Amino acid sequence: MPLYEHVFISRQDLSNAQAEGLVEHFTSVLTDNGGKLVESEYWGVKTMAYKINKNRKGHYAYLRTDAPAAAVQEMERLMRLHDDVMRVLTIKVDAHEEGPSAQMQKRDERGDRGDRGDRGDRGDRGDRGDRGDRGGERRERRAS
Repeated sequence: MPLYEHVFISRQDLSNAQAEGLVEHFTSVLTDNGGKLVESEYWGVKTMAYKINKNRKGHYAYLRTDAPAAAVQEMERLMRLHDDVMRVLTIKVDAHEEGPSAQMQKRDERGDRGDRGDRGDRGDRGDRGDRGDRGGERRERRAS
């Protein structure tokens, strides 16, 4: 069967349990139609680049599936009809990558606080160097 990766965004006002319940619901739709869930990840609430249906944030969920096209189409159809789901993205892949997704790896690397890590010896302004008197010439011209 073909392999797919799905990401969907649900409304921000849902609880974490309700958002994870959506994952279970759509997984059951997939399995009822002959597919199987390989792995699922709940990425949590994230800020979106732009508002969708008056929401600035959304619950992100990621699914890796092994399912026939008809099962994926039915799951997508039900996702698009569901009031709590704002966006859906499905991609057909040749093979699933091993281990956690890139989003989960980023979360593991930065720790709980989202540290930016060691900034080196740059000081507080980076490596801009001495900029000298900026605009000194312009000020002189205006004065004369």
